[in-house]
Amino acid sequence: MSETKTFEKGVAAPKQRLDGSGLRIAIVHTRWNYALVDQLYNKVYETLVKKYNVLPENIITDTVSGAYELPMAAKQLIELSQSQASETANDLLGSPTIERSEKKKKTGAFDAIICIGLVIKGGTAHFEYICDAVTHGIMRVQLDTGVPVMFGVLTCYNEQQAIARASTDEGFEHAQEWAAAAVEAGLRKFRKL
Repeated sequence: MSETKTFEKGVAAPKQRLDGSGLRIAIVHTRWNYALVDQLYNKVYETLVKKYNVLPENIITDTVSGAYELPMAAKQLIELSQSQASETANDLLGSPTIERSEKKKKTGAFDAIICIGLVIKGGTAHFEYICDAVTHGIMRVQLDTGVPVMFGVLTCYNEQQAIARASTDEGFEHAQEWAAAAVEAGLRKFRKL
C-alpha cells in the first residue's frame, strides 16, 4: 500500500539549486497599500540576494501608484532594458559586452520582472475590474515580450486577509515564492536541452 502524503500549501522547491548570480531582475511595486507592499518588496529583495545570490547591483526597483499601472511599467522597463542592451552590444548579433559567467553588474536586458501589489476589496465592483485587468495585463506583457513577469499581486477580500497573506501567518511567504519563480524562469533561457 502506498504512503499517503499530507497537503502542504505553496510551491514545491525546485529540483535543482537555483543560482541567480548572473541574472538581472527588475522589481516594480505599488505605493497603494504601501505598508504591506513594502513588507512584500523587502522579503522579495532579501530572498533574491540572500537565497538566490542575485547581486544587489543587478536588481532594479521602480514604483507605480497602484496595481492597474503594473503591467505598463513592467512593459516599459523591459523595452527600456532591451533598448539599452542593444546600445552596449559588441557584435552584430546583439550579444552584451559582459560575459555571462562574470559576477558583476549587468547592463543588458532584464531576465525577469516581479510585479508586487495588493488589492483589497471594497464595496463596489472596482476590485473585480482592477484584479482582472492586472492579471491579464501582466500575462500579456510576458507573452508579448518573452520576458518572465511574476504576478506578485495579492487580491484580498479584507484587511485581515491582506495582513495574513502578506506575512507568514499562513505558514509560507508569497514573496519568497515570487523571488524563486523569477530566478527559475530567468534561468530557463540559459538551460541546455
